[in-house]
Amino acid sequence: MKIIRVGFVGNPNCGKTTLFNAYTGANLKVANWPGVTVEKMEGETIYKEQKLKLIDLPGIYSLTSYSIEEKVSRRCIMENEVDVIINIVDASALERNLYLTLQLLELGKPVILALNMMDIVEERGMEIDLHRLPEMLGGIPVVPVSARKRNGLDVLLHAVVHHYEEKHQANIVVYKKNIEEKIKLLEQELSTKYKISENARWYAIKLLEQDTEITSLYPIEHTEILDKNYEKEIINQKYDYIEEVLEDTLFYKSEKAAFTDRVDEILTHPIWGMPIFFGVMAVVFFLTFFVGDTLKGGFEVILESFSNGVLALLQHINVVPWLISLIVDGIIAGVGGILTFLPNIFILFLALALLEDSGYMARVAYVMDGLMGYLGLSGKAFLPMVLGFGCTVPAIMATRALEKESDRRRTILITPFMSCSARLPIYVLFADMFFGKYAMFAALSMYFIGMIFAIMLAFVIHRIETHREHHTLLIELPEYKTPNARTIAVYVWEKVKDYLTKAGTTIFIASIIIWFLLNFGVSGMVTDVKQSFGAVLGHWMEPILAPAGLGMWQIGVALISGISAKEVVVSSFCVLFGINNINSTAGMAALTGQLAEVGFGPLNAYCMMIFCLLYVPCAATIGTIKKETNSKKFTLKMIIFQFLAAWLVATLIYQICSLFL
Repeated sequence: MKIIRVGFVGNPNCGKTTLFNAYTGANLKVANWPGVTVEKMEGETIYKEQKLKLIDLPGIYSLTSYSIEEKVSRRCIMENEVDVIINIVDASALERNLYLTLQLLELGKPVILALNMMDIVEERGMEIDLHRLPEMLGGIPVVPVSARKRNGLDVLLHAVVHHYEEKHQANIVVYKKNIEEKIKLLEQELSTKYKISENARWYAIKLLEQDTEITSLYPIEHTEILDKNYEKEIINQKYDYIEEVLEDTLFYKSEKAAFTDRVDEILTHPIWGMPIFFGVMAVVFFLTFFVGDTLKGGFEVILESFSNGVLALLQHINVVPWLISLIVDGIIAGVGGILTFLPNIFILFLALALLEDSGYMARVAYVMDGLMGYLGLSGKAFLPMVLGFGCTVPAIMATRALEKESDRRRTILITPFMSCSARLPIYVLFADMFFGKYAMFAALSMYFIGMIFAIMLAFVIHRIETHREHHTLLIELPEYKTPNARTIAVYVWEKVKDYLTKAGTTIFIASIIIWFLLNFGVSGMVTDVKQSFGAVLGHWMEPILAPAGLGMWQIGVALISGISAKEVVVSSFCVLFGINNINSTAGMAALTGQLAEVGFGPLNAYCMMIFCLLYVPCAATIGTIKKETNSKKFTLKMIIFQFLAAWLVATLIYQICSLFL
């Protein structure tokens, strides 16, 4: 039996990925802003013994593509990688969504229209005529669904299975006489010259719109036909038809004022919008720090009990001392030190997930558009930066939503300066140890310093550039909605699972490597750590880090190991200083005492936090930058620049503050 390939196509924020997850159970990133699905994702499902291959495509507004994500969707559709198109539309915003629908119908492929978010339509007191709408769209199946509530899913698959062999190339939109005549002549030319029979009308329309890709693939030299660009006329006539459709099928649209509009008057206010955003982020951080620290105590007790139990067991069965040290002082101390920060990480991702799914994050780009425009970037560039608070890797990938390559590279350059969740354990540890009741403010300052540094860097680059472009932000502000519990659970679990996976792999391996570096030297196993390979490596770093107040060989080793993953900096301190439960009150007191013996105080701790904020990104981020830019040279320059930036800023702060402290 043939597997039916089904493409999920629609505008950003229409619910494609949520619907895809509902069918496949895939734990993909789902967020209420554009640019989340930046690659096509595939999954499988079965409906009444019929296998279906489902393909979730990035959101697009039309088949005239500009950004990388739009090109991915268009290429998949045009290269016959799908048999059926499920066009998911936001039923509460039909006017905007139906423009893509009309373009898809011109392709001649089987199209099923999935009216998503019907619950919002009902909440707003609107009605859609589900009998008249398919009639005006050439008789295609129209299925009301709610991806969030999982309503109408079987009906939608039934429509796919029973209609995938049908063709829908009816001329839904009949353009004005002069354009229709040109389309007919171009169809004949395409058939004669390029043997194009399928989708000929769509290609002809794209030639009239002077679509760059189509004109290069199928050049037509009839200047009397292609005498100008007809794109604006074709768009206007499509929207004229959409108005007719809405007039016949959509009722009571204006009877109930949208809650979204009222809230946006406050959250997107030209003056108060930005302070509100920073206030929201401050609340998120407050919850992350204080609530997370409250829950963290339980993890510390469990870890300490586990460590003591393992130690007693190993001693009881007479395990050799070096292996006991590896297991207790290396693995348990390194991995366990990271696991105690899990409550902080959980709170952070839960808060970010709630903000994303509610629809607020898209407003951030709108609010920040003025500032980003001053820096030579679109407000869209702020979305990857905000995403960077969670993890830099998907943040770098999200730059694909930017149309211009120059904008992408500048955004990639500044995004790693956003404080990702991996840096949070470093901030929490040093802030708790050295800043007492001001710990939250010391840690929170890292987030603002990173953002300010990124903004200043973007401004400098913009002022240096000789060619400057004006950016106009075109972004959808989706409906505010109550966050979906399942979506939140999927998102948070994925992030927590990634954190645990990293603890069980990268940090596990790094802890073992660090233990070996500290317990072995040129003469074999050593009892004096100063004779170890780690000490030799750290001593090479001492003169470089000393001007920044970080002239300890242990810090050099920790920073080098932190390139594998930023959390490893904390686990390295556990191993380097021989502290099993570094995040406990006793552990922090022990570490503070050891550091104080060499003159390491609050200023040094703050410079350490600054350095970890700005220096070389983790290995996964470096790999992503190389992949996204396809340039080893750019990636290497970025690594060197970030190290120099971290050293310079930390050195300036340490040297200046040392004059007054």
